Amino acid sequence: MTRRPAFGTTLARVAGLAMMALAVGLPSLKPIQAAEPSTAIKVEVVKTDDGYQLYRGGKPYFIKGAGREFGDIASLAAHGGNSIRNWTTVNDVETAQEVLDVAHAHGVTVALCLPMAAEHWGFDYDDEEAVAAQLEQFRADVLKYRNHPALLAWIIGNELNFDYTNSKVYDAVNDISKMIHELDPNHPTTTTVAGLFPEVLADISERAPDLDFVSLQAYGQLFGLPEFIAETGYDQPFFVTEWGAIGWWEVDNTTWGAPLEANSTEKAQTYLRAYREKLEPMEEQLIGSYVFLWGQKQERTPTWFGLFTEAGEETEAVDVMHYIWNGKWPDNRSPRVDGMTLDGRPAAANVTLTAGQTYDAGFDVVDPDGDEVSYRWELKPESQATQVGGAFEESIQNLDGLVAAASATARITAPKPGAYRLFAYAYDGQGHAAHANIPFLVEP
Repeated sequence: MTRRPAFGTTLARVAGLAMMALAVGLPSLKPIQAAEPSTAIKVEVVKTDDGYQLYRGGKPYFIKGAGREFGDIASLAAHGGNSIRNWTTVNDVETAQEVLDVAHAHGVTVALCLPMAAEHWGFDYDDEEAVAAQLEQFRADVLKYRNHPALLAWIIGNELNFDYTNSKVYDAVNDISKMIHELDPNHPTTTTVAGLFPEVLADISERAPDLDFVSLQAYGQLFGLPEFIAETGYDQPFFVTEWGAIGWWEVDNTTWGAPLEANSTEKAQTYLRAYREKLEPMEEQLIGSYVFLWGQKQERTPTWFGLFTEAGEETEAVDVMHYIWNGKWPDNRSPRVDGMTLDGRPAAANVTLTAGQTYDAGFDVVDPDGDEVSYRWELKPESQATQVGGAFEESIQNLDGLVAAASATARITAPKPGAYRLFAYAYDGQGHAAHANIPFLVEP
């Protein structure tokens, strides 16, 4: 697999709501009205002598962005971030109005996504009636939110090219973009693309010329982005609306098929390299980028893509984004991982254990500030998820009574035969955490 749309943890439910609304004509959930109506701030893409520049309110606007579903907007602002992108206008937690209001209160803008139904959800873009109904649903959204001062841009669908076969989806994108421009002259339109595919850019160029620019999303592929732009001859502005940790579909696997996840320090190093070596040098065309994910989600593991732990602690990747956005490191930094072993072996060693036997594990962590570090260990069955496209995955429960630990070392009793994963966490008492994990196979 070479690409993934990173739908948030409730988007399966959102997709169901969207499809139901289109089928039976349900209205959108009623938003909570802002206390005071506000005037839109004009956003536009300007061609300069040096390339392209995003302008907001008549001034150059440099995005310091993150993808956010339910993550804390206040913490983003505190770390120097100034923009978020999302994946929907409605979910079971908050409305777009609430997101926009909170963002505005913290000086943060929002690239607001209209959640177009994707072909891999079962939507048929040959169904003209359903396509028209979807457009009208989004017309109502545009009328609701077009004048909000936190609104930065409209994202029309998320990675609609994922497993698509019907190029008419981009005809629909173009029609929605035209509708937006008729109703809202103050905010640009874009759509996001899963991965780096010349044929998709060509499809969009031909079928959706009304878009103001295209947005690309890549993880491991991001390290080939400059070459992709050069080889395709693409000379237009663009966002990168998702980038971050190397995806679980892009890494090496154990012999039994478990993906090998980088620890929190290795991920932080990847974030810094990706930005400094690939994104920053492309600023003549790259008019904004959003790191993934300001928050936490379960996707194969609970630690793969989130910059935060499930309990809300910041990882070292947050330190990196603080440095990128401010030009200096935070006053107190997260613990750093030097390594993790199980039975004296690292994750890449294809660790195999015998059921009922006991084994030692170690987690080597250093705190750069000398803070006292505490530890937590978890043992979980290996994920059996087969979902793709970032679809919702249930959290995996811990197996209790098999880990004896009070420090950087632990003793593990191997469970019944099967595939498992051992997680280690280290906490500095200052709201920061480090993490690592090792997949292992238990044999009789």
